Amino acid sequence: MKKLIPLIAVAAAAAIPSASSAALEEGATAPVFATQGALAGETFAFNLRSALQKGPVVLYFFPKAFTPGCTLEANAFAAAIDDFKAAGAQVIGLSADNMEELKQFSVKECGSKFPVAMASPAVIEAYDVALEFNGQQLSDRTSYVIGQDGKVAMVHSEMDYKDHVRLTLAAVQAMKKGG
Repeated sequence: MKKLIPLIAVAAAAAIPSASSAALEEGATAPVFATQGALAGETFAFNLRSALQKGPVVLYFFPKAFTPGCTLEANAFAAAIDDFKAAGAQVIGLSADNMEELKQFSVKECGSKFPVAMASPAVIEAYDVALEFNGQQLSDRTSYVIGQDGKVAMVHSEMDYKDHVRLTLAAVQAMKKGG
């Protein structure tokens, strides 16, 4: 059974700059992956290549479901989801959490409005978002906007959740306008 990290410990980790804050650079080819996720408490399969055929994708990595910053970030994405959809973008949250945690988080904090999925250690490494805390492999808080061409159009890597929604939404809206 996976050992749960105390809420205060993850909150404290959010105040520590991540060693992997480099993230992928804009213009880089986004690593393609497939994983299992949850939407409205139900399991589904996610494939980045397939998702990109429908439009830009916002991948936002978060450290741990049900921690203060991750909860507030999920709430903010849920509140803005209609704006993302209007810009033609899909939003998916990714973390190292297990499926049962993600099913609950998708309902309670994401408001059943967008999916969250499991980020494997390989995906965390490929996207350069590794955060080790108390011996556990987590992801840091990094958001990517990936264009339909599979290229990283925008990246924001900051443990403070507050600007992730605003900046990713502005990026997808600019893509829709052609700018």
